[in-house]
Amino acid sequence: MGKITIVGLGPGPSELITLETMATLKMAEQLFLRTKKHPTVAALAEQGIPFQSYDFLYDQSATFDEVYEAIADDVVKRAQTGVHIVYAVPGSPLVAEATVPMIRAKAAANNIPLSVLPGMSFLELLYCRLGIDPIAGITILDAVDISNLPPDISTGLILTQVYNRHVASDAKLALMAFLPDDYPVVAVQRLGLDDEKITAVPLFELDRISGIDHLTSVYITAWQHAARSFTLEPVIEVMAKLRSPGGCLWDIEQDHRSLRRYIVEEVYEVLEAIDLADPEKLCEELGDLLLQIVFHARVAEESGTFSMQDVVDTVTEKLVRRHPHVFGDISVRDAAEVIFNWEKIKKTEKGYDRKSVLDGVPPALPSLMRAYKLQSKAAKVGFDWDAIEPVWDKITEEINEVREALATGDNNLLENEVGDLLFSVVNLARFIGIEPETALNKTNKKFIDRFTYVEKQVELQGCNWNDFTLKQLDSFWNQAKRLED
Repeated sequence: MGKITIVGLGPGPSELITLETMATLKMAEQLFLRTKKHPTVAALAEQGIPFQSYDFLYDQSATFDEVYEAIADDVVKRAQTGVHIVYAVPGSPLVAEATVPMIRAKAAANNIPLSVLPGMSFLELLYCRLGIDPIAGITILDAVDISNLPPDISTGLILTQVYNRHVASDAKLALMAFLPDDYPVVAVQRLGLDDEKITAVPLFELDRISGIDHLTSVYITAWQHAARSFTLEPVIEVMAKLRSPGGCLWDIEQDHRSLRRYIVEEVYEVLEAIDLADPEKLCEELGDLLLQIVFHARVAEESGTFSMQDVVDTVTEKLVRRHPHVFGDISVRDAAEVIFNWEKIKKTEKGYDRKSVLDGVPPALPSLMRAYKLQSKAAKVGFDWDAIEPVWDKITEEINEVREALATGDNNLLENEVGDLLFSVVNLARFIGIEPETALNKTNKKFIDRFTYVEKQVELQGCNWNDFTLKQLDSFWNQAKRLED
């Protein structure tokens, strides 16, 4: 049975490697590095110290967890052959090194002797450069685990291994849930090396810093949470209570299908608040819509399918994934290119299985909106007129066909032709850049306002509707129109 020795390569400069570690490296039977992407590795090569690295696993695995698990398995497997394995990691073996606890656990399970040599981490340099005394309290977190950041920590925060701009973007978004966008943060890069750089920036610029790589860390001073706290917990807890034994009988009886109508109603009430330009009403209606989302998430959680957190995480990941021009390295020229990239990315995502150009338009959409989306999809592949004149001609053609169908007395034919006419009008709206569902909603509201005015005039004169001619009622209608001007 072999054994395992785990050592640290220090924060960067080779002179910061301990004498004990350097002697171990020189005498190693087999030396494996977690990664060659560390400044000390050049010094090992200069001294003729042979080594192998696990960098190839980063290209073969989908997540860092998979990489670390594979490394731990390989180190233990080699030790089981009777070899003394020296495994070297950047910095200190016991600071922000996910592979070390994995290897220790697997070695213990297989009765393989293991020792860890103390080493200097980047933290000692960071404390010196920034004048931090850790006795006051500090939280250290791997940047890829930013989603695990507790919202109520009361210490300063050090994010380690901010590998690239994407990781920096994820960290920025997570921190913005607690901090103002312009909260000061400090990026610390390549500590101890000739090109060391320490940059203080507002939080929103964190992922715009140049030269972000595996030797980048971020320091954030302690912050107060109360002023920026945000949580969905109150409404989630209330919904859980309503659905629990002893809660509301009506809420307990609901399922996804029975709630379907309410989420549609709430969407239209939100739209009404937007049209009214009423911020107070919009706030209330958005709350009602959020309640429906929380309701559906609670029903799903009870059945074990997904939770409210899954809903939030899924849409967050989707937003980041579909905006590589914001969270990645892609550049775009205009909004049209953004939409093109969005559609291209959608086609690569899990669950995307559309055989027809028209797939993906929900059948439950209101008919005007559905017609608009179907026509838009067809237009994307070139199935569209080049000018507006044929659109007008098509509407005229459909009006004539409605007249002909009406003359036949065939109600089924008439229904078909009226549908064709409406579809053509929707096409006109799309062609001139008008969303027909919104346009018709405005007209409905306008009709209600004018008709209500006519109704009031009839009432003020103390008469019945039958006492007025259509011409008189129409005059009231025209008065209402003039009052709108």
